[in-house]
Amino acid sequence: MASQDRHHNVFEMFSSAISSWSGKPVTFVAAVVLIVIWGVTGPFFGFSETWQLVVNTGTTIITFLMVFVLQNSQNRDGEAVQAKLDELILSSQAANEFIGIEKLDEKQLRKLSESLQRRAKALDQEAEGT
Repeated sequence: MASQDRHHNVFEMFSSAISSWSGKPVTFVAAVVLIVIWGVTGPFFGFSETWQLVVNTGTTIITFLMVFVLQNSQNRDGEAVQAKLDELILSSQAANEFIGIEKLDEKQLRKLSESLQRRAKALDQEAEGT
């Protein structure tokens, strides 16, 4: 189990580093430069199928791997935000019935959202004195 936790932590650290790095302007500029270099080399390679295959394969592999890395980071961020919201609910006068609502299905969430919108509208009308 300890080995599995270590591998899990290594992936989380890798995922966080890649997510942070991939969102920087310098990374975007580097990607644009690589594409420009690839485009400029086209005439030297006669715009061959192999020349085209290099960029197609490279971008496909990077995209495929980035989906998993970014999803991992997004899942962790979502869980952290949810934990913070739960703590705010628990430490406030809000109803504790909202703890764990992220586990509801879409239909239940929609009904809850509609109910909250009705309550908010009623509170607005009450505040306006109508």
